[in-house]
Amino acid sequence: MLGLMQDRPLLISQLIDFAADFHGDTEIVSRTVEGPIHRYTYSDAHRRAKQVSEALAGLGIRQGDRIGTLAWNGYRHFELYYGISGMGAVCHTINPRLFPEQIAYIVNHAEDQLLFVDINILPLVESLAPQLKTVRHIVAMTDRAHLPADIDIPNLLVYEELIGGQPGTFEWPVFDERTASSLCYTSGTTGNPKGVLYHHRSTILHAYASALPDGIGISARDSVLPVVPMFHVNAWGLPYSGCLSGAKLVFPGAALDGASLYELFEAEGVTITAGVPTVWLLLLQHLQAKKLKLSTLRKSVIGGSACPPAMIETFKRDYGVDVLHAWGMTEMSPLGTVNTPKAKHRKMSEAEQNAVKAKQGRVLFGVEMKIVDDSGKALPRDGKAFGDLLVRGPWITSGYFKDEGGNPLRDGGWFPTGDVATLDADGYMQITDRSKDVIKSGGEWISSIDLENAAMAHPAVAEAAVIGIHHPKWDERPLLIIQKKAGADVDKDALLGFLKDKVAKWWLPDDVTFVDSIPHTATGKILKTRLREDFKDYKLPTA
Repeated sequence: MLGLMQDRPLLISQLIDFAADFHGDTEIVSRTVEGPIHRYTYSDAHRRAKQVSEALAGLGIRQGDRIGTLAWNGYRHFELYYGISGMGAVCHTINPRLFPEQIAYIVNHAEDQLLFVDINILPLVESLAPQLKTVRHIVAMTDRAHLPADIDIPNLLVYEELIGGQPGTFEWPVFDERTASSLCYTSGTTGNPKGVLYHHRSTILHAYASALPDGIGISARDSVLPVVPMFHVNAWGLPYSGCLSGAKLVFPGAALDGASLYELFEAEGVTITAGVPTVWLLLLQHLQAKKLKLSTLRKSVIGGSACPPAMIETFKRDYGVDVLHAWGMTEMSPLGTVNTPKAKHRKMSEAEQNAVKAKQGRVLFGVEMKIVDDSGKALPRDGKAFGDLLVRGPWITSGYFKDEGGNPLRDGGWFPTGDVATLDADGYMQITDRSKDVIKSGGEWISSIDLENAAMAHPAVAEAAVIGIHHPKWDERPLLIIQKKAGADVDKDALLGFLKDKVAKWWLPDDVTFVDSIPHTATGKILKTRLREDFKDYKLPTA
C-alpha cells in the first residue's frame, strides 16, 4: 500500500522562490570584481535570476544545454546558479585557476553553449576562445561602462545588457527532479578532469543536510560568507542552503587576502564562513600582525584538505571561533562528514575534545560509509583499524559525465573515495591519508597527514608536507618538507626533536628539507604529485 502524500518534485527554483517569498528583504552583499560593494535582496536576486532564464531562452538555450561560468563569488554568479538550473539547463562552473589547456578541455568536453566570464578573467578567455569549439557566445559579467576596451572576443555579450530588457516574470518549468542541474569537474591531478553531474533532487537533499544543526548549521539569523569558490563544488552548497534557510549571504569576489576578508567579516556581521586551510593561514597572519579580534564570527568550516590541530586551537583560543572540520569530495556534492560534538564530549578534558575535533567529522544522514581492507572486507568501526574509505548515498555520484573512466562503483553501489581512514562507533571518520600518498615503510603504513599536522604545531612552521622517498631497506621513508613562517628560524634537528614525543619513533622523518613555498592544486590542496616529481632523485641520508 502506498501513502497518500503529494508527489512534488524537488527543484532548485523552489529555493529561490522560498527565499524571495519569506526572506525577501534579507541582504546579499558582494565585493564586485569592478571594485565597489554591491547590495541587494533575495527579492531582487529572484527577479534577476528569472531575467537570466528569459535571456537564455532568447538565445536558444534548452533543457539539458550546458552553460559555463568562469567567475568568482558574487551576485551575478549567484543569479546564474538559479537562472540556468531553474530553466532546466546545466550550470557548469569552471575553475579559472586551472591550466589553460585544462580549461579548454573541460569546456569542449562539456560542450558548453555559452560562457559567462568575470572581467578579470576575460584576457584568459580571449586567448582560449579559438579553441572553444561549441561556445556560441561569451558573456562578460559586467555592464558596458566596465567592459575592458582592449578585449577582442567575437560575439562578446554584456551581462547587464543581456538581461536588462527582460521582464523578470519567467515561469519556472516543472520537470523530473532527477534532471541534471549542475556540472563540476574534478581537478584532474592525474589524467583528464572528470565531470560530476548533479541533479535537482541531489542538490536539494544536500542543502537540507548542510543546513541541519549537526551539519554546517545555518539559520535565518546567520550571515554566511563562503570563501570556498562558487566554481569549487558549488561553494560546498552554501548558495543553496543559504536560500533554504534565509541566511544573509556575503560574497568576497576575487579578494581573498586576510585584510579584505576581515573587512567583510566585521562590516557585514559574518557569523559563519567556510574555506580551505591555506586561506585561513593568511587570515590568521593578518589578525596576528595587526592585533585584531573577530567580533561576530563564531564558526569556520574548514575542508578541502586536513586542517592542522594547531589552527583549530588558535581559532578557538585567540578568537573564540569554533572550527568545524569537514570532509567531502566533488563526487559527493561535496559534504560527507562535519565535525560537530555530541553531548558526551562536554565532559571530556580540553585535550580529549581537541583530539575529537582533529578528526574529519561524523557522518551526515544521507551518507553511508564504511572502511574495507585490500580484499574488500569491512573493517571494524573502532577508531583504530584503517582501510579504504567507501561511500554511497543520494547525493553521491553514480558515474562520471559521458562515462569518462568507466563505472567507478564497487559491488553494492559503493564509491571508492581514494582515502584511507578510520571510523569509530559514533560515526567519526578520520583520514589517515590518500591511498596514493600513504607511505609504506617495511610493510607498515605511515600517515603523511598525521606527520604534517604534528609539524604544523611548531611555531616557526607556516606549512608542512610529507612524501615517501625510496629507501633500499624499508621501501619508503618519510621526507618532511617545510615552508617557514616569514622571519622564523628553525633547523632539521629542532624539528625532529619537536616531533620526537608526538609520533611513533619509527614514523620520524628520515630527513627534513626547507622550501620557499609548497605547491598547491587549483583547489588549495598540497600538490603531492609535484613534490614527488621535484624530489624524485632525492637521496635520504639513511639510504
